[in-house]
Amino acid sequence: MNTDPIADFLTRIRNAQMARHKVVEIPASGIKKEITKILEDKGYILSHKVVEDDKQGIIKIALKYVDSSPAIKKIERASSPGLRKYVGADALPRVLNGLGIAIISTSKGVISDKEARQNKIGGEVLCYVY
Repeated sequence: MNTDPIADFLTRIRNAQMARHKVVEIPASGIKKEITKILEDKGYILSHKVVEDDKQGIIKIALKYVDSSPAIKKIERASSPGLRKYVGADALPRVLNGLGIAIISTSKGVISDKEARQNKIGGEVLCYVY
């Protein structure tokens, strides 16, 4: 049993990039699907596909490389099950002074920090990506 599935998701992406894999397979869940959509929208991964099986399903992510180096320089967990990190709309983090993104779980769903700033809503900071 995995105690932190989001950290496992991020670690699988990190490990696949270090091993120069083109595709990584991750067990699916609703929040992982939303994080993957944000990563694709922001250009950190090429594409993704959700394969339904008789269990929970699998997310297949096509990793993106720029000049043989990964498009994701760093992807790290901000909140953890033991220490949640919540921020208000006025205290949303800026990753690398706006060059990276923070993925926030809000009452309106999982969104990037820029969208949360525009909508003036806060929430739990899930991870930082740059």
